[in-house]
Amino acid sequence: MELFGQREIDFKKGETLAARMEPADLDEFVGQHHILGQGKPLRVLIENEKLMSAIFFGPPGTGKTSLARIIARRTKRHFIHFNAAESTPKELRKAIHEAESLKGVLFVDEIHRFNRLQQDLLLPAVERGHFVFLGSTVHNPFFALSKALLSRTLLFEFKPLGEDDILKILRRALSDKGRGLGSLNLDVEPQALARIAALSDGDARRALNYLELMALTVGQNGKITVDLLNQALTRQFAFDRSGDEHYDMISAFIKSIRGSDPDAAMYWFVRLIEAGENPEYILRRILVHSAEDIGLADPQALVLAASALNAFEMVGRPEGDLIIAEAVLYLATAPKSNTVLRALSAARKLVRERKALEVPQHLRDSHYSGAKRLGRGEGYIYPHSVNGHVEQSYMPKELADEKIFEPRPVGYEKLIIQRLSNKEEIR
Repeated sequence: MELFGQREIDFKKGETLAARMEPADLDEFVGQHHILGQGKPLRVLIENEKLMSAIFFGPPGTGKTSLARIIARRTKRHFIHFNAAESTPKELRKAIHEAESLKGVLFVDEIHRFNRLQQDLLLPAVERGHFVFLGSTVHNPFFALSKALLSRTLLFEFKPLGEDDILKILRRALSDKGRGLGSLNLDVEPQALARIAALSDGDARRALNYLELMALTVGQNGKITVDLLNQALTRQFAFDRSGDEHYDMISAFIKSIRGSDPDAAMYWFVRLIEAGENPEYILRRILVHSAEDIGLADPQALVLAASALNAFEMVGRPEGDLIIAEAVLYLATAPKSNTVLRALSAARKLVRERKALEVPQHLRDSHYSGAKRLGRGEGYIYPHSVNGHVEQSYMPKELADEKIFEPRPVGYEKLIIQRLSNKEEIR
């Protein structure tokens, strides 16, 4: 437990720079201007001490835990930090009892790790409102949390910090002699500081960890340069494959191909592959996309996507990345049509919404003894006997006027339209 959210900092125990530089109040807090700027909803609730239950969600290193401690300090409440990843229902009940008896702030970190039972344990206590309940997660709360808990809490999205915000935090750490690195008298190239900000990808904790690593490397009165930084650090792109970032990046990748933007498609492909995404997953997504968004506008797209999957399985990485890249560029520059998707949807709609219609007599199987006596196949005209075209209905008569396939005048579908131009001929 932390009284009023305050923490005794003991440098001898090796507390990290990121922990030492945690903001003490709203004036020190950097970023999240969309919810914490002057007059913004969350700031108003905090300043008026009206915030009772909320979920903070967003990427790591964006200030969720720091803000929870600030709220405890501002309201002079005991701060109870509870990590959902390391908890049991018994420990949760104890934490709830402690929070209610002390009228404190119960902060549940990684709340997405709670199962439904543990989430349900929170509900009556949150409903009573005897303490401030704050939860944090890096996942989309609509996927991770129960509807019952969501209905009892306010949601606030934390976004990655901008590079200007990160630079502000780094400069404060360099100048602060009490909590930061000010006493080391470091010489830091401006380009090096900007490089750290770029490498941190909006994560203040990561940026401060990088800065601390470089400070330990060069020591008192040392100089941090871009060259030294590049030798010591590499960009970390890894993401949680079950989290929002994974699905958001895949979405951006597919939408870039659908939007015929080869530059963006290649960018998101490389982002995915560098983050450790399974290449075969990317190829499977490409296969689906080639049928869904290109389809008959360029039937070769599906053939090429399937070939790319087979070729990659034979070659592997890293050379196989070239194979995927070729498929990505082909699909991104191919003509687009979703007529296959629309035709499948239209056919499914008819099948599901209309009663099961009988197969017309002339289309029924007639290749068995007695079929003729039952009238099966009677009236059917074999198209090849009349040069391939015959005026003949292949739909149940109740659906004779229904239209399922509607090609567009793009790519190969132009030729299809020409072939279907005389409706009576192909009937």
